[in-house]
Amino acid sequence: MKRALVVQLTRFGDLVQTKRLILTLAGRGLEVHLCIDRSLKYLAEVLYPKCIIHALIAHGTGISGDGTNSTLPINYKIFQTLKDINFEYIYNLNFSPMNYMLGSLFDPAKIIGHKRVNGQPIRDPWIEFGFRIATERRNNINIVDYWAALSPEMIPASEVNSRATPKGGGIGVVMAGRESRRSLPIEVLAPLILAARSVNKNKKIVLLGSNSEKDTGEKLLAKFPPSIAKNIENLAGKTGWKDLANTVSNLDLLMTPDTGTMHLSAHLGTPVLGFFLSSAWCFETGPYGEGHTIIQAGFDCSPCVESQPCYNDLKCLKPFKEQSMARFIATRKPDHLPQGLSVFESTCDFLGTQYVLKAGQDITSERRTQLRNFIGCHLGMLDIGEYGPFPELAEKFYKEKDWITGSRL
Repeated sequence: MKRALVVQLTRFGDLVQTKRLILTLAGRGLEVHLCIDRSLKYLAEVLYPKCIIHALIAHGTGISGDGTNSTLPINYKIFQTLKDINFEYIYNLNFSPMNYMLGSLFDPAKIIGHKRVNGQPIRDPWIEFGFRIATERRNNINIVDYWAALSPEMIPASEVNSRATPKGGGIGVVMAGRESRRSLPIEVLAPLILAARSVNKNKKIVLLGSNSEKDTGEKLLAKFPPSIAKNIENLAGKTGWKDLANTVSNLDLLMTPDTGTMHLSAHLGTPVLGFFLSSAWCFETGPYGEGHTIIQAGFDCSPCVESQPCYNDLKCLKPFKEQSMARFIATRKPDHLPQGLSVFESTCDFLGTQYVLKAGQDITSERRTQLRNFIGCHLGMLDIGEYGPFPELAEKFYKEKDWITGSRL
């Protein structure tokens, strides 16, 4: 059997979002190996039970309690194991020093994604094209589809995750994401939780997060009267990967910012109600598959760059504070939606997951449709004679070297 190695050394959400690529490779009859950071080993086993997992130390120091550093012996053993396996393809998805180091073990001709050739960093033509497309962030494609398109004959988007449906176990709430500006403060979040609870049959609520959010959960609990708080369980810091997956798989709804748990919910077919603001943009990183709802803040500065200061007094947060916001959560009536917000529902099309406007405004819809068709023709998924040509897009996104080297497609 031929083998493929997928190297995904980033975080929780990225590991989940590699699913379409992994399923595509398995569908091609390949034995799929997955190289990840060891902190995600048990999660990877839950997500991809048919994959062969290789866990190294990509993040952190590797220093144990007695002061010894285990990074070198652990990583050396993993590197040696991978080097001895005859891989047909190596999908190197990130461009960190560790990724490049690992890629140096293999013939560069077998590496798809990021690699070094004669000491020079080289990007796969599709990766290079994706970087160019990303300059139009409002019209970008989902990162799941971006990674999956590295392999020919992607499986249909609708086959990646099952359509999201309520499971009967109440509402889950992810209190915060890794980037603070993407998350709603607890005083803003509390009334929205009550609104969602008011229309859900099962009144149970579970609070989810890492151990660092345990105190935040207690503060959120204090926002509710005792009659409601008794039906709320603070599980922050109390769930391992398997327990988290079991909990999320039984929910009616997951309320969340853009987080890894949100992508896990999509993987499990549990509906997401996502709050996207600041640098979070649903067309790039929204939950994958059908049946999810995103409330997206959209201003002239959206989406921003999280690493840069906000010079606009977090105006993307203000609509979530309005009283009508809770009414919208309960009724889903467009008249109750505050200005500055738009509501999108996820669906699947020829390219992957797409978001359809249900309330508010989507001023770039026409451009996004045109760009998706252009990408579909670029990937050979659509007939350019029917959907093209795209002279303006071709001039913007193709470079002279693409024509000279033949790397455009």
